[in-house]
Amino acid sequence: MNYKDALEYIHNTNKFGMKLGLDNMKNLLNILGNPQNKLKFIHIAGTNGKGSISAFLNSILINEGYRVGLFISPYLEEFTERIQINGEHINKEELVRLTHRVKKAIEVLLSKGYQHPTEFEIVTTIGLLYFYEQQVDLVILEVGLGGRLDATNIIPKSLVSIISSIGLDHTMYLGNSIEEVAVEKGGIIKEKGDIVLYPQRDNVIKVIEDIAQEKKANLYIVEKASVNFKEGTIEGQSFSYIGENLKLPQVEIKLLGRHQIYNGGTVLKAIEVLRKKGFRITNHSILEGFKKAQWPGRFEIISNNPIVILDGAHNPQGAKAFNKAIREYFPEKRIILFFGLLEDKDSEEILKYILPIAKEVITLTPNNPRAIEGKLLAEKIKQFNNCNKNCFQDIKVRSMDLEEVFPVINQINPDEIISFTGSLYLIGEIRRMWNYSGLNS
Repeated sequence: MNYKDALEYIHNTNKFGMKLGLDNMKNLLNILGNPQNKLKFIHIAGTNGKGSISAFLNSILINEGYRVGLFISPYLEEFTERIQINGEHINKEELVRLTHRVKKAIEVLLSKGYQHPTEFEIVTTIGLLYFYEQQVDLVILEVGLGGRLDATNIIPKSLVSIISSIGLDHTMYLGNSIEEVAVEKGGIIKEKGDIVLYPQRDNVIKVIEDIAQEKKANLYIVEKASVNFKEGTIEGQSFSYIGENLKLPQVEIKLLGRHQIYNGGTVLKAIEVLRKKGFRITNHSILEGFKKAQWPGRFEIISNNPIVILDGAHNPQGAKAFNKAIREYFPEKRIILFFGLLEDKDSEEILKYILPIAKEVITLTPNNPRAIEGKLLAEKIKQFNNCNKNCFQDIKVRSMDLEEVFPVINQINPDEIISFTGSLYLIGEIRRMWNYSGLNS
């Protein structure tokens, strides 16, 4: 098995679909010696913001000197991004070795009559084995989907569980109401554990409070009043934080969008919890970690002439945040929007937020089997933008192939604002193409 073989083996298991539940993980990890029982975790669930919170925490803890494992999904440019230690991706040889080991364990599993694990279960298992073998101090573990029945929830306990902003997404799996989704996200709360909750609407808070009470867990809710925006430009922004045992008058971050300061506040509340447990995390490491933290593809400006933004606004909540950020940083501008989505996304709700800020929409097809074909998406946008119902301006809509994108960008007026928005699979593909095009030099 080489690297290509390993990736083919992993990706081919997507034919086994998506099975929410922990039986597969329990049986597979049993064969492999249960590495999850020998690691310390920060477990992160939520609809939006999981990645930013993970990036902030990862940077801060590395800056303090800890050896930190990071498990994320999806990846943008390279599969190995999903499993990292101190910012270094798992190397390809290690990925091949561990994939082979997990494949052998799956053969044992199948011989006993159990179901074949899914792709995400296999990747999660590889990550857990790698972090255990590499003896990391702690693991930042990002949930794949939901929380309660997600493969990552096989961990028996966590140092702290974090729930980021909750909205409607993946409703076919998680429920059609915000309360039902909150129940699934709240499933990562452990018995007598500690849970930090991003500022949420009252009905979400009530759901999480009920789960925490049932599990006798300590719930820490981040109050919006504890986080105050100070100033911001397209280079970054700053905020102050006043917590129970931590006060920081000036925290600087590179990540853009007002929602990021509340992600920052959520991280700081989690750090307060970790400090109570005896972890050394100095104010200096906190401030330096925040300054250094990067999270590609989330309102990321990759060019200033013209301004080109990458933003994975792939659900209504993300699209709303994207809308707010555009209005904040470029209040007088309407943008040229390159847009692509997967079939299972609520396209109409997303369009409500992105069409009002668009001058032109160019639809693309993300590199994923579940993608909406660009031409179909363009027709959907034209129907949605029927001026008898939802007319948001005289917006030009067309579709094109990915290969046509950069020649078109070269012809766009440098004063225009260009954004690639929607599916993270699309954002990753564009980012990879951009880096190889030489346009970023």
